[in-house]
Amino acid sequence: MPGLTRIVTADQMRLIEDRSEAAGVSKDALMEMAGLEVAKRIRHFMSPLYGKSVLVLVGSGNNGGDGLVVARHMQKWGARVQVYICGKRPTPDPKLTLVHDLGIPVISESDDDGLKALSELLACSHVVVDSVLGTGRARPIESPLKEILESVTMAKAASLGMLVLALDLPTGVDADTGAADPGSLVADVTVSLGYPKVGHFGYEAAQQVGRLDVVDIGIPTGLDEDVRLYLLTNDWLARQLPERPNASHKGSFGRAMVVAGSPNYIGAAYLAGTAATRVGAGLVTIALPQSIQMAVASKATEPTYLPLPEQATGVYSEEASRVLLGGLDGYEAMLIGCGMGQAETTRSLIEGVLCSGQDLQPTVVDADGLNTLAQIPNWWERFKSVAVLTPHPGEMARLTGKTTSEVQADRISIATESAQLWNKIVVLKGAYTVVAFPDGGAMLSPFANAGLASAGTGDVLAGSIVGLLSQGLSMQDAAAVGVYLHGLAGEEVRRHFGDTGMVASDLLPELPLAIKSLRLA
Repeated sequence: MPGLTRIVTADQMRLIEDRSEAAGVSKDALMEMAGLEVAKRIRHFMSPLYGKSVLVLVGSGNNGGDGLVVARHMQKWGARVQVYICGKRPTPDPKLTLVHDLGIPVISESDDDGLKALSELLACSHVVVDSVLGTGRARPIESPLKEILESVTMAKAASLGMLVLALDLPTGVDADTGAADPGSLVADVTVSLGYPKVGHFGYEAAQQVGRLDVVDIGIPTGLDEDVRLYLLTNDWLARQLPERPNASHKGSFGRAMVVAGSPNYIGAAYLAGTAATRVGAGLVTIALPQSIQMAVASKATEPTYLPLPEQATGVYSEEASRVLLGGLDGYEAMLIGCGMGQAETTRSLIEGVLCSGQDLQPTVVDADGLNTLAQIPNWWERFKSVAVLTPHPGEMARLTGKTTSEVQADRISIATESAQLWNKIVVLKGAYTVVAFPDGGAMLSPFANAGLASAGTGDVLAGSIVGLLSQGLSMQDAAAVGVYLHGLAGEEVRRHFGDTGMVASDLLPELPLAIKSLRLA
């Protein structure tokens, strides 16, 4: 897809490198380009480079070869370079020979009793380059590598000015799952070679990777067409935004129905409904228990309202689902579930709407809508309308019968497999939110923001998606654009306030600003 960046597994990366060699660009050429590009990134971060001490940790495989190329360029550009070999290098080793020819000091772990030399080097290093394992096959970190990494971690803690830069992945992080060994390094910057790797976006990797930069290493175009996992980018998002002709009226931008709220969760209706307006929906109607209409309307003045009948305060009557289904005519999209609670009558309302057999508008199901579905055996056989599901990991666990830990350990695969089984788009929220499609493809958000881990931010996301759906975006595009705008708004709030104390309503005024920034980019 134009403007999107593909994300690869370790096996896919090796296959692409094989294809590159067959196309006339050798693996050695790729390695040379990779080392040069990483060296340029170091120069960018540490300029001026002259006189800076750079320690390159070199493993036994290709990642170590990349590191040796980095060492050569650093030496030529005036840095004081030391190479520390952390494993047995191949014989012969042309890359290491070139390092020796430049007079770069090389120390091997096998000759370093008690790692004393390493400790001395770390004490005076401005930059530590981790080129030990990269995308190499993940395995438990054992001695002596365990002690080497511990030495780097302790030196980093003692020297706040030290930059730890990892080639492809910090050593100890799995290239495919993002699982991190307890002894793995925490990088300030990870420079991924050619493509980002799936492991960069794993739950544990979010703590290890630091800033992620991806550099071009000269792989010919067209060798990655079978890769179906993408990273969302500004360029792609800007092309998907709905047009806003000047000669428009509110009907031009669609009508969204937001079914949300309950006596205990009044704010959910406000946040979801307002988010839909903030991303540009022409008209938003909030359907909610009639007893809370005035409370929500006092906060959200722009939407219109569809009060749903109750038999008691907060308890829907049997007429509620009929009223709601009858009120959907003329709406382009519907959101159901935010803050509705799990009362029996509420579950009956949600089931009565989603599993009615009626051909529904494009629908977003969030929160208690998802919790209701999780209680219906094989719910996807009854709820056949096109829909976007927006679970957080706990809700995904309930929908799949897995534990939250299992979901977090394999987010991409679980989201993608579920989307295919359910024939729904699945937005699995969290760090690097996954947007998975029924055809087996998926997109990842580039954002991991602890500030978004607070009540109500999911309501804002769901409202954003339904607001985009109402403007005519496809289900796939609305889900992806909504996720990205939500993340971009969160980044701007974090820039202003930090990630402590961020609340969901902070995101609302940032949504149109995020759209504006994408249009102007």
